[in-house]
Amino acid sequence: MPSWQELTETVQRRRREATAAANGVYDEARKEAIQTLSKVTQRNVIVYYSGWLQKDHIARSGVSGFGVDDSDKNGFMAAIHRLDRNKGLDLLLHTPGGEVAATESLVSYLRSMFSDIRAIVPQLAMSAGTMIALAAQEIVMGKHSSLGPIDPQISGVPAHGIIEEFETAKREIRQDSACIPVWQPIIAKYNPTLIGEAEKAIAWSEEIVREWLVTGMFAHLKPRPRESRADKVVAAFGDHALTKAHGRHISLQTAKEAGIKVKALESDQDLQEAVLTVHHACVLTLAETSAVKIIENQKGAAYITLVQAK
Repeated sequence: MPSWQELTETVQRRRREATAAANGVYDEARKEAIQTLSKVTQRNVIVYYSGWLQKDHIARSGVSGFGVDDSDKNGFMAAIHRLDRNKGLDLLLHTPGGEVAATESLVSYLRSMFSDIRAIVPQLAMSAGTMIALAAQEIVMGKHSSLGPIDPQISGVPAHGIIEEFETAKREIRQDSACIPVWQPIIAKYNPTLIGEAEKAIAWSEEIVREWLVTGMFAHLKPRPRESRADKVVAAFGDHALTKAHGRHISLQTAKEAGIKVKALESDQDLQEAVLTVHHACVLTLAETSAVKIIENQKGAAYITLVQAK
């Protein structure tokens, strides 16, 4: 008869084996779907998927790894290694966004590797995800897809919101000093450099997106229309007075009206079917396994971030 320890070890081993077998099913489905998409497009494919929607309770608890950060560079290096870069890149984006500095570095790296990048948004590419998409030559979106405002956040608070609140406080106090006791505890939460940091963060994100548009999506235009079109897009995606909220969803039609070079996913049935199959396979992986982020190419090279819920 096995001892208690031996029995416990056996059960734990079988659980690990069963989990590995189950995860393998999702891995196989995902890899096959990515390979099929690459065959349809005859291009390199890299998926960049976050599980912030599937693991919302973990993301909200403060666990890192869901957003764009510097560790993603390692994943993209692994995914790009040994690819034929002459075939261009289709980058499938599904992310809530993340750090501006990491986004700038990642886009710089991708552009140094590929001269032809097409961003495909099967569902959501918000904030820094939208910034990455705008750095491509073209964006593919479906009727169900959304981009988001590019205004940065500071400690989870929109930088535009910080500035607007501060300006409102100044205006109301100037008009009526009796408002001081109301605003004092609110303004007290700001450190002395916060307003400056917010202003610089906004300028930074707008400057790099404008530069990416001028040198990428609109590079084929003459200088004057190229600059004016880039300015229009930056205003549409970066002006808080227009977007109203950092989490606002920007549709295919609205993106077109803003002047972005965007293609409807539904215009190519084969592409639509292949893209949505990849999307569903990635979402299933994120929902049913401990994966929180997937960076993977059509050759099966994958960099997957895992997290265990406590």
